[in-house]
Amino acid sequence: MEETVKKTKRSVAKRAKLEAIKEAAKSGPATAYLKDVPTSPRKMRLVADMIRGQRVSKALSLLKYESKYPAARLEKLLLSAVSNWEIKNSDKKLEEADLFIKEIFVDGGRILKRLRPAPQGRAHRIRKRSNHVTLVVDSMAPQAEKASGKKEKSTEKETKE
Repeated sequence: MEETVKKTKRSVAKRAKLEAIKEAAKSGPATAYLKDVPTSPRKMRLVADMIRGQRVSKALSLLKYESKYPAARLEKLLLSAVSNWEIKNSDKKLEEADLFIKEIFVDGGRILKRLRPAPQGRAHRIRKRSNHVTLVVDSMAPQAEKASGKKEKSTEKETKE
């Protein structure tokens, strides 16, 4: 007996896959981007490393009282990421979510090249760097559910054996 399986067009399957990805992205972690910040990536990374993995409330207080120049921009970006999370997860309360900075990374942006006069009629090149920052915020609660779900599955396997 042969089973007849209806083939779907590649374009239909691709569209369904993209829709599934969009549905999954509607809840869960929220992302905020900061592009073309006129500071060097190295200086921005010093502040980003300080808040990586921290809870949002602690990170906001660290950034508020940090004297380095990029701290103010990262504080604004973090508030934007929290706002994006609220929009994505409108059914959950912000206080109960226990948000933390899941991921933050700083990439180099475009470099403006300028010339500075040097002795004996020469010129030295000055590189004015910029950077791009990506910040991902997620709640601690889903991770606890996933961990408890894994424990339940492991106990089920032990009872079967």
